[in-house]
Amino acid sequence: MSCPIWVKLALNPVTRLKKLNKSEYVGILGIIEANQISTTSIDSTLMILQHRLKAKPEQPEIEVIKDYGTIPLVECYAGQLNQVFMNILVNAVDALEENNIKRTYQEIEENPSRIQIRTSVINLTWLEIAIADNGVGISKEFQQRIFDPFFTTKPIGKGTGMGMSISYQIITEKHGGKLECFSTPGKGTEFIIQIPFQLKVDEVV
Repeated sequence: MSCPIWVKLALNPVTRLKKLNKSEYVGILGIIEANQISTTSIDSTLMILQHRLKAKPEQPEIEVIKDYGTIPLVECYAGQLNQVFMNILVNAVDALEENNIKRTYQEIEENPSRIQIRTSVINLTWLEIAIADNGVGISKEFQQRIFDPFFTTKPIGKGTGMGMSISYQIITEKHGGKLECFSTPGKGTEFIIQIPFQLKVDEVV
């Protein structure tokens, strides 16, 4: 009887590294430079959203401030992380646009709409990605439900209420990580993602 692939990967770290990098695992599980999460995954997502970030007749461009730290290899489901980044960044843009409706062009110029993205290492074993906006913010009551399936603060027809729930599942269940939301109404919201550099054996399936 052949040894299950996840057992083989666990028994031999070198084999684990080689096999996870083979093309047959592309799009499923891989070991990549964490810097690529910043420079490739996040930046690619920002490029897709460029049409919503750029200046419009009714509002200046949404500023994006990036602080990418130097980070070693990380084992992750890159495609699924991209989905998480997209969900969080879309929510950030929505919050900023909602906030801008109440402000004049000049007011927005004086206090620009802003998204801040930071990556760093925590305790030498975790990757942290923080995505913050200075939009409308979320009430404490809604923060407690933000990861619930079908919960949304958006108008009817605009949001499915599944984006943040799926994101939470991807980070906590697929990566054994943490996804937290911190927000102050009227000031903005920050989502903090933390994932270990190496997945546990039972997560490599």
